[in-house]
Amino acid sequence: MMNETPRSLLDRLRSRPDDQMSWRRFEALYAPLIRGWLFGQGVPDADADDLAQEILLVIFREMPSFDHNGRKGAFRKWVPSVTVNRLRGYWRARRNGPLNGHDERLALLEDEGGEPGRAWDREQDEHVAAQVMRLVEPVFAPSTWRPFRLVVVEGRSAASVAEESGLSVNAVLIGKSRVLRRLREEVRGLVS
Repeated sequence: MMNETPRSLLDRLRSRPDDQMSWRRFEALYAPLIRGWLFGQGVPDADADDLAQEILLVIFREMPSFDHNGRKGAFRKWVPSVTVNRLRGYWRARRNGPLNGHDERLALLEDEGGEPGRAWDREQDEHVAAQVMRLVEPVFAPSTWRPFRLVVVEGRSAASVAEESGLSVNAVLIGKSRVLRRLREEVRGLVS
């Protein structure tokens, strides 16, 4: 993986829809998040996995024609939109009529200015960032990854991490920069 020029996961999915490794990575990132959203909207456990797979299938089918156009947060808004639309269909199919309050809750989730919509955005960003860190970690040697985590995640100073790990401060900062560059590339378009 280090030999190829990193491109964001979103770019790979849009330009190479047959890239199974990228789709598995996307599913690993988003399936748990989508299932969590479904549980939060009252979807029973028995239906959540099937509905999550339906949502991922819609995203898979539509991804080649998804046009990001450089709009900030375009993809981050699209995934919840697909989820809300599938949820509407799910609740309508089970209620045979009015959505008994579900439609109002779903409308609140779609409102970018409302707290439920902003909470979904925050949850999505935090989840994707944490999962991408987990997926990118194996790309780096532990001697690079551990100092990165200590400085970036735990907020320790580069000097204290350098002293503890036997590296120079410069080596710690260079490693941090390399990891951050890779993480940014991987999540470009997925968050913010």
